[in-house]
Amino acid sequence: MRLHEYRAKELLCKYGVPVTEGMAAATPEEAAAAFEKLGGTGAVVKAQILAGGRGKAGGVRPVRSAVEAARAAADLLGKPLVTAQTGPGGQMVGRVYVQREYDLERELYLAAALDRSGARAVMIGCAEGGVEIEDIAARRPGKIIREVLAPWAGIQPYQARRLAFRLGLSGRLLAQTVQFATALARAFFELDCVLAEINPLVVTKNGALLALDAKLEIDDNAMFRHPELASMSDQYDQDAAEAEARKHDLSYVRLDGDIGCLVNGAGLAMATMDMIKLCGGSPANFLDVGGGTDRERVAAAFGILAADARLKAILVNIFGGIVRCDLIAEGILEAARRAIPRVPIVVRLEGNSAGAGLDLLAGSGLDIIRADSLADAARQAVAAAASDGRAQANRT
Repeated sequence: MRLHEYRAKELLCKYGVPVTEGMAAATPEEAAAAFEKLGGTGAVVKAQILAGGRGKAGGVRPVRSAVEAARAAADLLGKPLVTAQTGPGGQMVGRVYVQREYDLERELYLAAALDRSGARAVMIGCAEGGVEIEDIAARRPGKIIREVLAPWAGIQPYQARRLAFRLGLSGRLLAQTVQFATALARAFFELDCVLAEINPLVVTKNGALLALDAKLEIDDNAMFRHPELASMSDQYDQDAAEAEARKHDLSYVRLDGDIGCLVNGAGLAMATMDMIKLCGGSPANFLDVGGGTDRERVAAAFGILAADARLKAILVNIFGGIVRCDLIAEGILEAARRAIPRVPIVVRLEGNSAGAGLDLLAGSGLDIIRADSLADAARQAVAAAASDGRAQANRT
């Protein structure tokens, strides 16, 4: 689960991470009121989306009055903001964050992150923070500082001091860096984060270290330990299908293609998507119903695909080991009774009770295309999607 800046700062503040003063607003009137509460001198109105590059895209606007704050909020709220990280469709702005303006001396970068390649947690720093951090990491990786974190101990004082020295911080800022890094590491581990990013970490002209921006990403697999955080997930920027999948404990990721995939097992799902691409098609999603799934979960999964207007075909690829293929077939039929799929369905069932499952589907009256192998299923799904596309073009 990824959290917006204002949510991330709210949590980090509880762990002792110094953050900027600010207030979230969902309307222009709330933005104007927030400006006044923050002192009424100067502020920045920041669009709240789950993507970087907001500043370059016009999503961060300095204002000098409540009227300007309201106007900036009105320009941003309820509209998509397109950045380098959102894709051409952008992300809808449902809230803005009105932040008090600060006089800045330096911008740095600091983050606690999961290093998947090394199977460890690390604290990452860079003396050049702000909007260009991705370019710095790609073009000048030597500028990136790393300290390995122990889950049972967080960051040690000597590591934090070493980090501060390499960031060019000394004097009062040295002690602040130790406190800041210690608090950030504690939040990272206790909240089960995969990323706790401060970009930029700023030094103000009065010598304070502050999180000017913040991003938290919490491991979905650990959310059962943090039920209080569920309410922090803002509904307006969630993909509806992904939100529905989470209700049924399904692994679903939306992609850009037009062939829906329903598979049991993450490895088989990846292989299925690869085979679709190899055959010239494009998968619309990753959807793993799990190795020990039941009829209800399959029905929910198939219903998610059937509701996707982008799809031109659906590919069901099931290897029956723990799960019985006839239960998969019953789930598909249960979903079809609620809403008859409007696109062809290619089905490959193999293993436990595959014959019984295929017999159920064959007698259903649905537009079912039987496949004998993964390669055959992918070829037929790509052909079915192409045929459906031509049929739609003819209808229009």
